[in-house]
Amino acid sequence: MTVIMQAVVSVDGFIGYEDDMPGHLFDWYNNGDIEVLGGAGRISKASWDYVRDFWETSTTMVIGRHLFDITNGWDGKPPSGEHVVVVSHRPKPEGWHPEASYHFETSVDAGIAKAKELAGGTPIGLCAGDVAGQALAAGLVDEIQLDVAPLLIGKGKPFFGTYASSVLLSDPEVVQGDRVTHLRYRVEGPADPGHSAWNA
Repeated sequence: MTVIMQAVVSVDGFIGYEDDMPGHLFDWYNNGDIEVLGGAGRISKASWDYVRDFWETSTTMVIGRHLFDITNGWDGKPPSGEHVVVVSHRPKPEGWHPEASYHFETSVDAGIAKAKELAGGTPIGLCAGDVAGQALAAGLVDEIQLDVAPLLIGKGKPFFGTYASSVLLSDPEVVQGDRVTHLRYRVEGPADPGHSAWNA
């Protein structure tokens, strides 16, 4: 079962401005010929060929409480899949969409474990940011996918959150869309900071 850390990101590594607004990050969702997200966007064929398998097979996503709060959990209807696991020390708001398959866990480990239970073998989407950064540092991430928009934000919410870790990645799979470059890396394991060309 694959845990995939994913988000649209600026060239300088941000998933949103400091006020959480995306600016031009999602322009590529509205400049293609293929209708996606229930008619909410249109992307290029190259982007669709890249994202299609994940969007059509993934049933479960893991997010942090901040994303839940600013989107109101998409009003109980996630943008993809059926289940959402929210990592938070605060419980689900009382009376909030009881019909929705949203589960609140108090740690990253518990959140990933719950997602695996719900996913039934399908890929798990892990929204980039602090929670995903913690999961990466804990060795719980299998792939990293960046949809890189041709934009510099300068200062904002970093893709990897505030949790630094030294990780070795595979060479990327690269797909060029319209106003976006898709990069997919396999996580190979912790990097050895003491071994480099400088001291080989």
